[in-house]
Amino acid sequence: MRSRVLSADLASFADPAAVFAQLMATHGVDAESSGAKGAVWLDSGVTASKGRSYLAVSARAVLSTELDEPVFDWMRREFVPANIDFSDSPVGFRLGWVGWLGYELRGESMDVAIRSHASTPNAAWLWIDRMIVCDHQSRALSVVALGDDWTGELQQWRDQMETLVARAALGVSHPKPCHALKGPVGPKTPVAVWRDSDEQYLEMIAQCQQSIFEGDAYQLCLTTSARVEPAGDPVATYLALRSANPSHHGGFVQVGQTVLLSSSPEQFLSIDTTGVIETKPIKGTRRRDCDPDEDDRLRVELLASEKERAENLMIVDLMRNDLGRVCEVGSVVVSQLFALESYATVHQLVSTVVGRLRDDVSAVDAIAALFPAGSMTGAPKHSATRILESLEVSPRGVYSGVFGYVGLDGAVDLAMVIRSIVMDDRGSTIGAGGGITALSVPADELAEVKLKAAAMLAVLGVHPR
Repeated sequence: MRSRVLSADLASFADPAAVFAQLMATHGVDAESSGAKGAVWLDSGVTASKGRSYLAVSARAVLSTELDEPVFDWMRREFVPANIDFSDSPVGFRLGWVGWLGYELRGESMDVAIRSHASTPNAAWLWIDRMIVCDHQSRALSVVALGDDWTGELQQWRDQMETLVARAALGVSHPKPCHALKGPVGPKTPVAVWRDSDEQYLEMIAQCQQSIFEGDAYQLCLTTSARVEPAGDPVATYLALRSANPSHHGGFVQVGQTVLLSSSPEQFLSIDTTGVIETKPIKGTRRRDCDPDEDDRLRVELLASEKERAENLMIVDLMRNDLGRVCEVGSVVVSQLFALESYATVHQLVSTVVGRLRDDVSAVDAIAALFPAGSMTGAPKHSATRILESLEVSPRGVYSGVFGYVGLDGAVDLAMVIRSIVMDDRGSTIGAGGGITALSVPADELAEVKLKAAAMLAVLGVHPR
């Protein structure tokens, strides 16, 4: 009998935040006798009125540090659409792999030497064969699992999830903390230490512009990072982050004792089961303002900015070129240019490029062809990454990479790791950056970096002085 992706509605509904807290407390990595290697929450956001969110724990994790072959070779072998009956499951994520690819994996995708390697794995994937699904439009919860029918151990798990959701709906708290990374003893008040001082970042901007004037690049996505100690509770931190900075591609991905907390607004790529591929690069940022008139002025200013439009167009051209390497001739089009999307703390310029994969190209081939995203490198990509590596004094790690799912049915949805926190037992790291062009005003670029990091720092208890 061919395996199926089973789906069953749950009788109760509870807020996904309450469900996830219960799930982590009773079945997460630190729960007694759970056997979990990781946990995921692919989150459509606290304000979502459509779409779906996915919550799960996983007993199987695969890290790049444990592989004896290139990551993309392993992915090409493992991430093959399965001969499974999907008729009982809704569209979207239908089980499969969830994880991240770190920025330094560009060594494989671009065939270049990496000068300095990150402390986090270049890739981390969790096998998800059962999960809770929240349909935000119908406000309903269901369980999805890989199997033949709801009998035996699968029926027991389904009953456990029914009970767990009922407890969450009643607001019943678990007596133990959801999760706590135990770091070294440090100050009670969290402190952020930036990798680069303001003066150093401004000097790097000047060097970027010099490279642009010399014709070595058109645009460079220059980044820095802040480290915050001590370590905190990832679940509580993520709940605060999704409230402070809601996003349609939010996510919590824990692999072992490393946790990615993301409020990313940017989709790296999606691929549907028919081979249609889409990427939505973001370039162009303005802050939000509580005064509606000033907020509108900032929106208009962003839409009219010659510098921001040029920056966005450069990346659109780069992504068109990347898609052209894997798509049918003539299928790559820009379906939306310079659209404005507004989030809790920023306005953004977003463009959309779509195409159709060639028959001889797999989803993993497409991911490798586009990775890393042009919005996090600059253009041209090879020259930009070489210049940036000479300026940035440490690897980016998970930041600037991508996270999301590759499903058993071949569907893919990956988001950029931006507006994110990476936690481990030592503390938290936040990456931030922006595109530098010949028209960039250095002081404005520095302010943009601080703006992009502000929401993440705030939920960690670090506020501007």
